[in-house]
Amino acid sequence: MFDTLDAVLADAATHLTRAARDRKSPMHVPVVGTADGDLRMMVLRSCDQAIGLLRFHTDARSTKTATIGGNGMASVLAFDLEAKIQLRLRGTARIETTGAIADAAWAAASPYARRCYLAVGAPGSPADQPGSGLPTEVEGIRPSEEQLLPARENFAVLLIEPHSLDWLYLAHDGHRRAQFTRGEPGQDWQGTWVIP
Repeated sequence: MFDTLDAVLADAATHLTRAARDRKSPMHVPVVGTADGDLRMMVLRSCDQAIGLLRFHTDARSTKTATIGGNGMASVLAFDLEAKIQLRLRGTARIETTGAIADAAWAAASPYARRCYLAVGAPGSPADQPGSGLPTEVEGIRPSEEQLLPARENFAVLLIEPHSLDWLYLAHDGHRRAQFTRGEPGQDWQGTWVIP
C-alpha cells in the first residue's frame, strides 16, 4: 500500500486537503505548536495539494500572534486513528490581519464563526465568571453583518509554509515512516524512508 515515497506524499496530501474541507475528518482539528512550546488545537481551514500552505484562523489579540509575529516557526501534529497515520509538520509561520488572504478568509467564514471575534477581551484574558466573553446582545444568536463589523479587526489568519513533513503509518506487520523536506516554499518535497 505504501511502497513508494510518492504514494506516501500523496497520502499526506489527501489527508490534509480532506481535513481542511471535511469537519468529520480526524485531522480537521490538529495540534498546533509555537516556538514558545505552547500547544493548542486549531481548525485546519485550508491546505493545497502540494502541502505548501496551511491556513488557520485566530484572534489577532491572542498571545500566539505575538509569538509568531511576521515570521516565526510553528509545528502541526495530526492523527487519523482509523487509518493509523500520524503527520508532523514544521515550517515558517506568519500572522496576517489584512490583505487578500485574510479578507477572503473573513468573507468565507460563517456569521457564527465570525461572531467569536466579537469577544470583549483577548483569548486568555481573566474573567469574573465562566462564559464566552461575547457581548450579551450576540450571545446565542446569529449576528447581523452590522453587528459583526467590529469583529473584523480582531480576526487574523495563521499561515504555515511547511519545510518538513514526517509521515508515520502504524501497522501490525511493521510500521512505516518517511520524512520529507524542502528548501524553499514552492520547491518539490524530497523524501527518504526512516526507521519508525
